[in-house]
Amino acid sequence: MKLFLVVPCYNEQEVLPDTAHKLRDKMSSLISGGKISPESSVVFVDDGSADKTWEIIRALHEHDGMFRGIKLAHNKGHQNALLCGLMTVKDECDAAISLDADLQDDINAIDEMLEKFSQGCDIVYGVRSSRKKDSAFKRGTAQAFYKIMSALGVETVYNHADYRLMSKRALNALSQYKEVNIFLRGIVPQIGYKTDVVYYERGERLAGESKYPLKKMISFAFEGITSFSVKPIRMVTVIGIGIFICSLIYLLYSLIRYFLGETVRGWTSIIFAILAVGGLQMLSIGIIGEYIGKIYFETKERPKYIVEEYIK
Repeated sequence: MKLFLVVPCYNEQEVLPDTAHKLRDKMSSLISGGKISPESSVVFVDDGSADKTWEIIRALHEHDGMFRGIKLAHNKGHQNALLCGLMTVKDECDAAISLDADLQDDINAIDEMLEKFSQGCDIVYGVRSSRKKDSAFKRGTAQAFYKIMSALGVETVYNHADYRLMSKRALNALSQYKEVNIFLRGIVPQIGYKTDVVYYERGERLAGESKYPLKKMISFAFEGITSFSVKPIRMVTVIGIGIFICSLIYLLYSLIRYFLGETVRGWTSIIFAILAVGGLQMLSIGIIGEYIGKIYFETKERPKYIVEEYIK
């Protein structure tokens, strides 16, 4: 079988040489073991890096034809860069495995992924066996993320990021999803086909800094929620109905006090009510605006990415 490894890169000059060396050894081992074809490749996708990432990718290609490179004309984000790589190789490969450039995802799990593929699986998810190495804060926020996504009706694989194998058939199915707002962790489970999981222990980053700080993680989670669920809007409606009922009860209470001659100045309660309702209105407008913004970008049908150069 012809296997392609798709590796999105953004400012990865510190880690890329070591990553390429490890992936080269892994691919050579799989080729010598007869598990994959000698025509298999490692494809680095440069997501508009500002450092020497592309120069390193070009040098790797010139030194070894196993390495390929795709350079995006502009930074479009991890999900778009990953999608670009998968869509570029889908017609050439029998299967593609996506993984991050820092190699925190154990590449030895590739062997088991290929075994699952040979058994007829079109999609094989790499799933972390534990989060013992994470801080308590990161572990808690990650668990909260998956629970919230599940509660809002978004189908995801628990403790799975973007380390997965997809067959040619699955990649062709993925190409039919045309939305601009990309959240692959939610899209891929919708494809269907036969799936399985492979568990692995996540390691430490080889070098450099994480490209997903807390702010970006929160933005990514919000992107996933609003791309796959309308429950936040329904929650706003329910909260609005609840506040309206409470306001009617408070109005009735005020009228009773008034007719009993027990007039209350109520400055504090009025200010509290104004601030509470005003805050809810701003929150509601923000959530609705997020969905309207997504509709705006979808209707413009702008390209998700533009390839500046492809070396193979």
